[in-house]
Amino acid sequence: MSQMSTRTKQPVGAPTSATNTESGRIGDSPLRPDGTLKVTGEFAYASDLWMDDMIWGVTLRSPHPHARIRSIDIGPALATPGVYAVLTADDIPGRNAVGLEFDDQPALATGVVRYQGEPVALVAADHPEIARQAAKKVVVDYELLPVVSDSRAALEPDSPKVHDGGNLVRHLKIRKGDQSVKAPVVVSTDFEVGMQDQAFLGPESGLAVPAEDGGVDLYVATQWLHVDQKQICNVLGLPPEKVRLTLAGVGGAFGGREDLSMHVHACLLAMHTGKPVKMVYNREESFFGHVHRHPARMRFEYGAQPDGRLVYGKAEIIFDGGAYASSTAAVVGNGGTLGMGPYVFPSVTVDCYGVYTNNPPCGAMRGFGCVQAAFAHESLMDELADAVGASRIGVRELNGMTEGAENITGQVIDSAAPVAELIRKVAELPLPPADTGSDLRSMPGGVANTTHGEGVRRGVGYAVTYKNIGFSEGFDDYSTARVRLEVVNHEPVATVHTAAAEVGQGLITIEQQIARTELGVQRVVVHPKDTSVGSGGSTSASRQTYVTGGAVKAACEAVRRTVLARAARTLGAEDLVLDGGKVVSRSGEVLADLVDVLGEVPVEETVEWRHRPTEAIDPETGQGNAHVQYAFSAHRAVVDVDVELGLVKVVALDTAQDVGRALNPAAVIGQIQGGSAQGMGLALMEEIIVSDGHIRNPSFTDYLIPTILDMPPMQIEVLEYADPHAPYGVRGVGEPPTISSGPAVAAAIRQATGLPLRRVPIRPEHIAGLVE
Repeated sequence: MSQMSTRTKQPVGAPTSATNTESGRIGDSPLRPDGTLKVTGEFAYASDLWMDDMIWGVTLRSPHPHARIRSIDIGPALATPGVYAVLTADDIPGRNAVGLEFDDQPALATGVVRYQGEPVALVAADHPEIARQAAKKVVVDYELLPVVSDSRAALEPDSPKVHDGGNLVRHLKIRKGDQSVKAPVVVSTDFEVGMQDQAFLGPESGLAVPAEDGGVDLYVATQWLHVDQKQICNVLGLPPEKVRLTLAGVGGAFGGREDLSMHVHACLLAMHTGKPVKMVYNREESFFGHVHRHPARMRFEYGAQPDGRLVYGKAEIIFDGGAYASSTAAVVGNGGTLGMGPYVFPSVTVDCYGVYTNNPPCGAMRGFGCVQAAFAHESLMDELADAVGASRIGVRELNGMTEGAENITGQVIDSAAPVAELIRKVAELPLPPADTGSDLRSMPGGVANTTHGEGVRRGVGYAVTYKNIGFSEGFDDYSTARVRLEVVNHEPVATVHTAAAEVGQGLITIEQQIARTELGVQRVVVHPKDTSVGSGGSTSASRQTYVTGGAVKAACEAVRRTVLARAARTLGAEDLVLDGGKVVSRSGEVLADLVDVLGEVPVEETVEWRHRPTEAIDPETGQGNAHVQYAFSAHRAVVDVDVELGLVKVVALDTAQDVGRALNPAAVIGQIQGGSAQGMGLALMEEIIVSDGHIRNPSFTDYLIPTILDMPPMQIEVLEYADPHAPYGVRGVGEPPTISSGPAVAAAIRQATGLPLRRVPIRPEHIAGLVE
């Protein structure tokens, strides 16, 4: 029985093929097939999924960050009219274990809860409000346990243990060069970064539908369909062919959908009740239902010559991973190997730790370990410049990497590393004019009328950073693409099928552009993303245009070879190309219509594509070729600060970034703008406040994110130094602007106020009344 035949029917709002006849090849910026639907409110997101006979699922979560479960009484909840099922860990048919890198997290808590919000029970009812009220009737008897909330203290031998194996997830060590070297100029800092949320606007949601073959079909908003499938199969005790996932409309991700949320819970309820089950988190539950950016505590020290040239760098970085591992080990890998910034160090000593606590679990978020370290290393580069009497731009030019340089793991940067050029580019951009205070909207505090310019000081700050692209440290990073070329209604049509998640970044448009470029056809259909094709890997690490783009390119090339071989046999000609739906010679002569060459026999090829291999770093020295590609960016921020009230207005946020080759220039600009907004948000306002393991602000009322009124004008310089090792020379784009924007804003505030400001986000109370 085929996979599709096991499904009873498709839900309303399930994805359909994306078709775009708009012209647009590599290097163009065609209209996105989902663009108009999204701006008009007609796009179907996962929360819009619907089936007439569906019921609703909700999750009961622990109110405590650490407690032993003595007993659970589901009787009162199960007796509620309209309730179909109440499930606990005892009802799990397979293994009660999930996790991205380590399966250390139960799908439903058993014995112990380790963070506030941990799932304990599930309820399904015929109305969401009935399900919510019934969940409140589940009686759980808890015995409170000591809460481990301090990441540094969690490493102490006498700390209570979050897990039986201890509180250490990973310790990465890097030792390079002479470890006893001294320097005439030494600067050091302690720095702290708060917990940022991905704050995607579309809440976690999905619909699980029991299938005729005893399996389940899950329509869900996610970033990595096949890893989700693997974990769900583990919990349900089913083989992959009976657990089929289809990507539903995704309302943003930024790393927060890489782990499971409601996926396995909806499937458990659907399998138990025999009915389709829909689950949608509200905003408060979303804060408890996904991982966040790791808070970090850091100590950095740089030694330099009197002219500012670096002699050594030392760093201790502690990432708070929360109650479960998620991707903490990989974040430690990134934060450790990239955490000294895009500079050349003859001697390096780095210790980077990921630890378990009873705080909310932390995992992937845009920038992935590099964001936190960048605040520390860029503030220290400013201090170094001031200590030696050099310009803050000049000290970065002096120490910046170039192509052929070694990074701190001993890896040679074998493509462009234009650090000096990037920082010069942003420095040379025109500065905004001084503000006269005549327009309140341009002042800190805006129309609140807190100032007309009195007490306002301007500051300018710079930052330059770098980020790895793709998965690292020996991970088998690949993507699968299936491309079919056939005649439909007397027209050649290409269909591209991958499992790579479109989360709003524009991947489906890139897939279409590649197919048009390689196959010379106008109409390209993108098949719905699902697990009936091989894995596309995660939509993270700025990897999809590189890796899935490489897979689509390779599959199209395979199709093209077959088609041209067929044409060569028919025409008796060689050295042919496809262009505009025609078979043409190299000289441009049209020899045949592609429709005639294809006839009634489609050509289909499936390719599994990998980038160059990486390798695990040495466990003692941290040396090795850990990453496949690096992307560099620089920002200049201009801020006005009301030093009396501590209010900040970002006046300009200008940037330069090397993108390798801009396959879609408009999408590149959009990624740079969006990434810059998230970095600015962390510098100024975004933080989940956690006290003794409890989240204090799980709402968009109290967790603030930048709005369009907060974002300043941006001058953007795009450099295109093609990477010779990557498809089309492309370089990942999405994460670098998030890394360099925040430190530039923080640097500008420090310059305006003269305060050290060693923690982000920087709040009014960190400034008001403290400036001389």
